[in-house]
Amino acid sequence: MKVNEIRDMSPEEQVEKIKSLKEELFNLRFQLATGQLENRMRIREVKRSIAQVKTIQSERELNIRQ
Repeated sequence: MKVNEIRDMSPEEQVEKIKSLKEELFNLRFQLATGQLENRMRIREVKRSIAQVKTIQSERELNIRQ
């Protein structure tokens, strides 16, 4: 997911995106534990996407407070 796409989202959409990414991460970890995961790099990509969304959320909070 690109940063510009995340910045264009509303705060509510960002929260929903984080929820869906966390669900996906849970499923990927479950697949890894059971030996069914084919693409291990997907875990890294999902974790990075979660971090990007949270970073943009915190940037917005700091801008609002100033």
